[in-house]
Amino acid sequence: MHLSRTIRPFLARTFTASTVLMLGSALAGCSADQPAGADRAATEAAGFPLTLTNCGREITLEAPPERVVSLNQGTTEILLSLGLADKMAGTANWTDPVLDSLAADNEDVPRLAENAPSYERVLEAEPDFVTASFISTLGEGGVTTPEDLEKLGVGSYLSPAECLKDNEGDDDGTRHDVLEIDTILQEITDLARIFGVPERGEELVADLTRRLEAAESKAPDDEVSAMYWFANSESPYLAGCCGGPGIIGRTLGIENVFDDTTDEWPQINWETVAERNPDVIVLGDLTRKSQTAETARAKIDYLKSNPVTAQMDAVKNDRFVTLSGAELNPSIRTVYAVENTADQLADLGLR
Repeated sequence: MHLSRTIRPFLARTFTASTVLMLGSALAGCSADQPAGADRAATEAAGFPLTLTNCGREITLEAPPERVVSLNQGTTEILLSLGLADKMAGTANWTDPVLDSLAADNEDVPRLAENAPSYERVLEAEPDFVTASFISTLGEGGVTTPEDLEKLGVGSYLSPAECLKDNEGDDDGTRHDVLEIDTILQEITDLARIFGVPERGEELVADLTRRLEAAESKAPDDEVSAMYWFANSESPYLAGCCGGPGIIGRTLGIENVFDDTTDEWPQINWETVAERNPDVIVLGDLTRKSQTAETARAKIDYLKSNPVTAQMDAVKNDRFVTLSGAELNPSIRTVYAVENTADQLADLGLR
């Protein structure tokens, strides 16, 4: 179903009197710089009004958003990579530290919550646009929905990587179609257009494409099998065939021992894991505190202490590849994941 709407940057009707006064003071203080600011705004507004389709919804923007709240780390890092820190009114849902190259820009961006913020907290940031990586964040049962935001005049954008899977049910969804890197790059291009900086999107896409091609040249010569463990020790979340880890595997020629499931992150018992006995175990090294066995160290300790997994070849021979949690989710970090996996496999002698 296609929903057509026009989005305009707005000041939330729920502003307090003190907020209005502060805004007035800020605008007065900027008046001396108005010519330069006006020139920049005119340049950035080229190509507007803009209409594009996102996850079956047609959205139209009269001008680039001025206050965006990003509800997931993946979309946050895309916005920062596009040089949009000055447009960011808040971020949330972090699994790991921000990329080192983005740390300085991220420093002044308000963090609304480490995990999911309340809807009220989002509105307090007075956004005119909201972005998210997952429908579990921007969808029914999440922080808010595109429809609720639309009622307030707030635009929204959901990662197209999320739109291409079946999100019915309470799990992480199922992919009937293989996720390709082009879909991740589309998110970069779309957000660059939405914020009036298409040339920055083109530059970022070109850089990531070049890096992915360079990493592909480091693929192991011999066959290598792997499994990808995100979190939870009692009933581990392991990657199915066709999400972000699938891009890593296809690029480097690595067989996922659980590529027979199309679920994004199925929970699989340890007996089945031991039977599959992959050559390498790719571990999510998360800094959040949400599930059990979040860090790579905790995962390795568990694998070595569990009698079911302790005898696996990868465990006995310390054949572990460590990636950040963000690198296992579809985002610009997928390219980093391919690079890091290739380098770590070489360090393990699998070249």
